[in-house]
Amino acid sequence: MKKVLVFGTFDGLHEGHKNFFKQAKMHGDYLVVVVGRDSTVNRVKKRFPKQNENERLATVEQCEYVDFARLGNEGVSPYLVISELKPDVICLGYDQIDFTDKLADWIKEQGLHIEIKRLNAFEPEKYHSSLLNK
Repeated sequence: MKKVLVFGTFDGLHEGHKNFFKQAKMHGDYLVVVVGRDSTVNRVKKRFPKQNENERLATVEQCEYVDFARLGNEGVSPYLVISELKPDVICLGYDQIDFTDKLADWIKEQGLHIEIKRLNAFEPEKYHSSLLNK
């Protein structure tokens, strides 16, 4: 079984997110989604999400493409979840930059063999959280 990992905020699950999950699922058999903790979102985006972490997790868990979803870790390296989940592939959103700049180096340093895929945008002028959450 080929396990695919994605991570993000998913504040107000929209068609862009669903397409992201659908694209990611095409790279394996089992899609795992890590939903960012409220504290992490606030630290990275300088604001809290509109929906709290449990609401966002519950919404993601209902998506047809998602096999397993969980919250991210708090107070430790954001990469620790990769060691815990042991994916074969990590899929990144077209605009995902947080925690990705050193991802390939970290994977190599750990002696892991994980493919990293950058996925395509899906109507970003229409389905982007920064537009939808105004």
